[in-house]
Order: sequence, then C-alpha cells, then structure tokens
Amino acid sequence: MIQHKYKVLPVMFFFCLFLPCVLLSALPSRDNQNAELRFGVMSEPATLDPVSPSNTADGRSVLFNVYEGLVKSDTSGRLLPAAAESFNISKDALVYTFTLRGGLKFQDGTAVTASDAEFSLNEAKKNNFIGLGNINKIETSGDRVVIITLNDPDPDFLPYLTVGIVPKNNTDRENNPIGTGPFKIEKYSPQQELVLVKNPYYWQSGLPKTDRVTVVFSGDNNALYTGLEGGNINGAMVTPDVLGKLDQKKYEIVTGYSNSVQMMALNNSVKPLNDIRVRQALNYAIDVKDIIDSAFYGRGEPSGSPLIPGLKLYYNETLKDPYPFDIAKAKTLLTDAGYPNGFDLEIKVPSNYAMHIDTAQVIINQLAKINVHATIRLVDWATWLTDVYRGRNYEATVISLDGSTISPQSFLSRYVSSSASNFLNFKSDTYDKLFAQILTETNEDTRIQMYKQAQKIISDEAAAVYIQDIYAFQVFSGGFRGALTYPLYVLDFSVISRN
Repeated sequence: MIQHKYKVLPVMFFFCLFLPCVLLSALPSRDNQNAELRFGVMSEPATLDPVSPSNTADGRSVLFNVYEGLVKSDTSGRLLPAAAESFNISKDALVYTFTLRGGLKFQDGTAVTASDAEFSLNEAKKNNFIGLGNINKIETSGDRVVIITLNDPDPDFLPYLTVGIVPKNNTDRENNPIGTGPFKIEKYSPQQELVLVKNPYYWQSGLPKTDRVTVVFSGDNNALYTGLEGGNINGAMVTPDVLGKLDQKKYEIVTGYSNSVQMMALNNSVKPLNDIRVRQALNYAIDVKDIIDSAFYGRGEPSGSPLIPGLKLYYNETLKDPYPFDIAKAKTLLTDAGYPNGFDLEIKVPSNYAMHIDTAQVIINQLAKINVHATIRLVDWATWLTDVYRGRNYEATVISLDGSTISPQSFLSRYVSSSASNFLNFKSDTYDKLFAQILTETNEDTRIQMYKQAQKIISDEAAAVYIQDIYAFQVFSGGFRGALTYPLYVLDFSVISRN
C-alpha cells in the first residue's frame, strides 16, 4: 500500500511543472552493478492512477515505467504490441481486435484478463481521454481477446490505446497502484521521492536492467545542478542552462526533444487579439532565433506549428519559419488594425516555469519595438490552471503543450472550437470542418496532407506565437547509460544500466 497525501490537479499536458522538494541522501556504493539510479525531475505526478484525467506531462513520463496499454511506442514512433501480443484492424477502420499476451501478470502476480483491459478503457473513456469518445462498445472473448468497435472509422485510433491497464477490482488506485510495466511503485513521499523497484513478473525478458530507481523531485534548476554536482542524484532531465553549467566531461549526455510546443498562447476572443492582423503582427515582431539564443543557449528546434517537428510524417515543414522577423511589416499590420501607437499586453506566466519566464522577458523587449507595451504577471500554478486554462481569463501566456499520445490529433484536437481544451478560444469554421473530415479519412496519404493543411490554417490565423520544441537533455554519472529518446515525453528507466 502506497501512503501519500496530495491534491489532484486537472488534466494538463505540460512540460516541466516545478514543485518544491528536498534532495535526499547520498548514493549507494558504486561497486554494485545494480546500484540505485537516483534520477532528478522537476515535478511529481499529479496522480498515480493512469486512467485519471489529472496528470501532467512529467507525471506521465514517470508512470510510463509502471503502466502499459495494449500498445506502446518505440523510439521511432511506431506502435508495437505491449499488453497485447497482436492486434488486427478491420479494413473499414471500425473494429480493432487485440489478443493479450499469454501468462501476462500484474505487478502483484495476478493474471491480466480481457475484462481488465475493457474496464481500464471504459474508465478512461468515462474520464474523457482524448480519442476514446469515438468508442461505441468494448467486448471480450474469453480471457485474452478484446474487441473495440468505433462509432466512426478512425485509422489513427491506435495511439489512444496506450492507456495503462489496471486491475478492474482495484478500488484504490491512488494508494495501491498496480500495472504491468517493468517497475512497480514501492514508496511515494510527496514532494520528495518516488521509489520504483523491478517488476518480477514483467513480460519482456531482460528488462528492466536496473533493479531500483528513485525519482527525486527537485524544486528548481539550481537544485538539479547542485544534486548532480554534489552526488545526491546520478541522473536528471535538465534544461540547456543547467547543461551549460555542468562539467560535461563527468556525464553521459543523451540529447532529445521535450516533444512539446513552447508558445506564447493568445486569447483569440479578447481585444485587440481578436483581430487576426494584431496576432500576425505579434508573430512578425517576435524573433524566435533570438529567444532560443538568449534564453536557451542556442539549443532548440524552431517551429511555427502547433505540432512537434518530431512527428515527421505529419509535420508541415513549410512552417519552420512562417513569420520571418519583420518589424516594418508588424507595424503596418498594427496600423491597419487601428493600433498605430501599439497597445498594452499582459503576459501571465506560471511562476514555477523559469524557462517560460526567461522567454517572456525576451518577448517583452522585442514587442517594445512595435510599441506593444507588454508586462509579465507571475502567477502560481494553481492560479494559472484556474484563470488561464479553465477560466480563459488572460490575454497572453507563455507555456509548453505536449500531447498525451504520439497521434497528431493529440496536438491538434484542442483547436476545434468546441474543445474543452481550446483555452486559446481559437475559432475557425474551416478548421472545424477539416478536422471532422480527418477523423473519418481512411486513406493514409490523404490524411497526412489534411493534417498538414490543418497546421497551415492555425498558422495562417496566428492562433498563437509558436516558438520551438525545447531541447531536453538526460544526463547520467557513475556509469549509468543506455537512455533512449522517444517522439513522446517519457522517461524509460527500464533500458538504463550501470556498466
């Protein structure tokens, strides 16, 4: 039984939520090949329940090691069987049939059945997980076959089936988390650490390669840096500024993307941002390269799309730089919109996001060149959730959004005008119609082009100022190595070993 107390947050898909904590005890002896990996992260899970809608990106990244769905992504983004050993998709993309692995067990040693998978997906659907609303019914055949029938054809439905499978008779998933992943949770101390130990029943031979991982919740970048250099942690996910301060000769460094889109989100329904010319002017006035150079030590992947560049098959390459830095053009657009002398703009930024504060500070200086008098208003995370995300009471905000799955729908569905996640208040009848067509298009080549067209609509309408996919770095000391990167924000501890 896991003992803990914490407040569950509403569903958010954000990168690097910072919470206060304490770095704990020193490392165990380095002579032990299976020594404990102590890995520092910026935030803790908002929930330990994989079918709860309340988790953050950091939370999901850690729980990737505890729970598995019917399928899971590999490092290239392909979806492979996980709890299922095989699957079949009907030609009309309406029926998905899965066969569970023979002898598959939960971390407590009990057998996984088709009824457990049915229960888990129904719970996630009830909690409005993206994509699952299209499920018409879930049926089982014996203990191992799960049959999912959709209301409408969806050839991109598979990514939504990464939802973690839980025992249907576990009525206290928060305090008694049980999954099928390579690690099980031994102990959770809120704002301090989460201890993972090897799952002896894991179906994949040879994994995990490390017996014990302690995930340490550090309050800020300085705590991560101090923990790494002082030896209290021997691994961490760090930002470019921390990497720049480390003695890099001491570390194994794995470079990847955060797989999230950093942006200055704009409230499309408030004046003067309800005028497309104003939103476009802001885009032309903001120099993305300057932001990356000034706030991220030159490390980042510029992008003008709401979709991460890592989803290469679907990413619209023409949006690398859709609004080249052009002060004269920005001023002309503002004059045409009736704001020749500019206007005041408040940018709300969560106070626990140092990288977003740094970004906002650069933006303020840039917007001053077109007489837009921007100010930063720092708010705590709870206030940001209430005022910006749920209440939509803001003008602009700097944030990073990730997707809960590797499907482009996970990034693009929030821009549908009726979406509860559309906190930008973006509204385009053309976009709504196109997105509805995407959901039923069965030809893959056609669907890919439609996804690219959808990104172009959002960019042309300047729904936000899209900045970059921030580079992320996993660093390790003490001989730990083997980390992999995915086109999804996850931490895969199962492949890390100590040489």
